[in-house]
Amino acid sequence: MPTTAQTFESHSPADGRVIATYPIMDADAVREAVDRGRIAASWWVSLGFDERKARLLRFKALVAKRSKELAELVHAENGKPMDDALLEIILSVEHINWAALNARSVLKRRGVRPGLLTINQAAHVRYQALGVVGVIGPWNYPVFTPIGSIAYALAAGNAIVFKPSEFTPAVGEWLIGAINEVIPEQPVAQLVTGLGATGAALCEAGVDKISFTGSTPTGKKVMAACAKTLTPVLLECGGKDAVLVDKDADLEKAADAATFGAFSNAGQTCVGVERVYVHQAVYDEFLALVAAKARNLTPGHGPDSSYGPMTMPSQIEVIREHVRDALERGGRAVVGGPESVGEGVVEPIVLTGVPEDSMAIMEETFGPTLVVNPVRDMDEAVDRANAADFGLAASVFSGSKATMERAAAQLHVGMVSMNSWVMYAGVSALPWGGVGQSGFGRIHGPDGLLEFARSKSTVRERFALPVPLVSFARHPRTTEIVRRLTSRRGRVVLQAGRTAVGKPPPLQPGVGLTHGRWTNAHP
Repeated sequence: MPTTAQTFESHSPADGRVIATYPIMDADAVREAVDRGRIAASWWVSLGFDERKARLLRFKALVAKRSKELAELVHAENGKPMDDALLEIILSVEHINWAALNARSVLKRRGVRPGLLTINQAAHVRYQALGVVGVIGPWNYPVFTPIGSIAYALAAGNAIVFKPSEFTPAVGEWLIGAINEVIPEQPVAQLVTGLGATGAALCEAGVDKISFTGSTPTGKKVMAACAKTLTPVLLECGGKDAVLVDKDADLEKAADAATFGAFSNAGQTCVGVERVYVHQAVYDEFLALVAAKARNLTPGHGPDSSYGPMTMPSQIEVIREHVRDALERGGRAVVGGPESVGEGVVEPIVLTGVPEDSMAIMEETFGPTLVVNPVRDMDEAVDRANAADFGLAASVFSGSKATMERAAAQLHVGMVSMNSWVMYAGVSALPWGGVGQSGFGRIHGPDGLLEFARSKSTVRERFALPVPLVSFARHPRTTEIVRRLTSRRGRVVLQAGRTAVGKPPPLQPGVGLTHGRWTNAHP
């Protein structure tokens, strides 16, 4: 890694100790990495799907074999418990595997059936790698989230330049080192480290796409920087995810999911649960269940801690302000309160009766807080969930499949779990991403592979038509003849590349299609 005059340190959120020191790479250093990636990308894409798959599967095996080592690093640098770190890595391994095994089937050249006017053409779509993809990763899930871009971009034939969060650069270095260990021939994966300016430099360094995960305000800055060079972007930004609980739901299951979704990783989860809308008929029972579960949690950095300290110190003030605003406007603290917001660790906070236009409802808190409010029915729950500008994910709990499906269809989000929380993350074939202030574009699944490829359409003439349509030699009456022919919809049936025509329209002179051949055509 190149050195610069300026450096920054990565600290443990548990005790503040320095984990490692990294260079703050300037625009020249970032541009050099992208230039190296351009050369590596040409070699990488030339290997073809099978060779890339073999190398990515070796990367998967290495991550799986050394998962405890990586989990210890995540635990130290991010602060989350070891078990949570391991779960994150296990999910990442599954996505590396899926991307490697499915890239060919998703991105292979495919035929497209032509229409009536182009029956003489053989049409195909092929997908080509973009070149160099810049990945800007977050600190809250420093393995799972960037892997959703890194593995899929590599599987599609691109090289990547990865800028991890300044709070978790050691995890980013580990991932890039593992890729280079199994792919030593060319720098298909490179690391650039630094603060916000380094990320901005990556946006303007000539990459072919930026994949960003982080806050909505930062995502807007990334998009603005990329607009200068028309660099396409994929943005996965913040969330304000809601859980909807119907009166016939399994309340124990729903309370367990809402509690884990709200407080795991200290609430520092883009798809974390921040709001619950529960049917008024079961509101008191559900609130009591959640409160009891929250009181049993033990935050900290010990081996038995339920969740860890806040990774980003500045977020603590955001949590404090949201709780203060909620209480001042009539909300009630069922568990914890302002005194729960410490300097490093935030105790669980459960609020209720919070006004729907408060900060705790409308803005991303990104901490171990949960608002539980009653609703008349699921229609009101959907309306309240959709009132926020964010639209990343949601969960619905009900004893009725029809109710859940109806709510899922009406929620303005990119992902929905029914009678569970976040299980869409474990299905590698499902796309991941949001709408509105939560961003756009998708990682994971076929959509994730297609995000890192460009489509190219090709047509090849199979036989010449005696009636030219795109030529100055076109007869004055040709267009009218074709218009009348195509207006007789339902007469033409395309089957396996052959065209059968029913009774032809009364054209003067007559024109028709039989088995892909023009007959009685006017010159």
